[in-house]
Amino acid sequence: MSKFKKSVAALALVAAAAAGAVHAEYPEKPVEFVVPWPPGDLEDVLTRMIAEDFSAAYDVPTAVVNKPGGGGGPFPGAVAVAEAPADGYTIGSFIIAIPVVGPQIGIPQLSPDPFVPLGNFLTYPFVIAAGADAPYDDIAGLAAHAAQNDVVLGHFGAPLVPTQVTLGLAKELGFSYASDAAFDALDCNTLASGDVDVINTTLQLILPCLDEVKVLASIGSERIPLTAEAPTVAELAPDLNVSLWNGLFVHKETPQDVRDKIIAVAQKTVMSDRAQALAAETGAAVYWQPAADVVTQIQTDTETMARIEKMLSE
Repeated sequence: MSKFKKSVAALALVAAAAAGAVHAEYPEKPVEFVVPWPPGDLEDVLTRMIAEDFSAAYDVPTAVVNKPGGGGGPFPGAVAVAEAPADGYTIGSFIIAIPVVGPQIGIPQLSPDPFVPLGNFLTYPFVIAAGADAPYDDIAGLAAHAAQNDVVLGHFGAPLVPTQVTLGLAKELGFSYASDAAFDALDCNTLASGDVDVINTTLQLILPCLDEVKVLASIGSERIPLTAEAPTVAELAPDLNVSLWNGLFVHKETPQDVRDKIIAVAQKTVMSDRAQALAAETGAAVYWQPAADVVTQIQTDTETMARIEKMLSE
């Protein structure tokens, strides 16, 4: 063989090896699921189930990494996913606020929206709650009390969907909170400490003390079975009808075959007996909503939040 032919053959081997490396079978190394909240809430528990099943299905290590924002909402965690390579090895477990609010608040890494949904798997049982000793038992009573007294609201972040809905409901009913504050966690201790009078939080975080709090309303279109006596915000103010969902997202440049592998595991996990048992225990809706439907959901929710923002600015 001539030197020229040997060189061509060598180059062909190098090119083939390089192509093999680029198109290596996914996944071949550890996969990270990013939850932009502290551990313990429903999205964290379900994401850990998905991560465990992903590891078992593909025989690779997985990790769930919690990246809370220190009272600033989930956006630092979302930025971490946006800045990771678009290869499926960093997966975001995101609430509605990431694709709906994130592109609107001036964070360069999130505008325009860098993510594509894989599917939604959870609708939070989100509530507006007060301590057991509060001098009101429902939203109407809160409105009357707030007209004469200072009431402090605790939330997960001012621009987030549940906060905007809670503030919108107050405006719709003719009252306002004297002040508000953001927390990474809003649970039994938050109310017991007296730091705030009212919180909007997931039911999961106050389940241990559910008998010691007053659930004034739930956020979403359907009442929560565990607090069926509490009306929904949508019942009280139909224009504020928005559900608080969570789904899996990756960078939009992630290859479709990689997305499909993640989806296959996640869909199976959330429809499993153990995930559905968690739904029954907590009042959450646990399901699988395909990516195309999530895109439509995001568009609808973006329009709803724009109406709420306009209402709050008037």
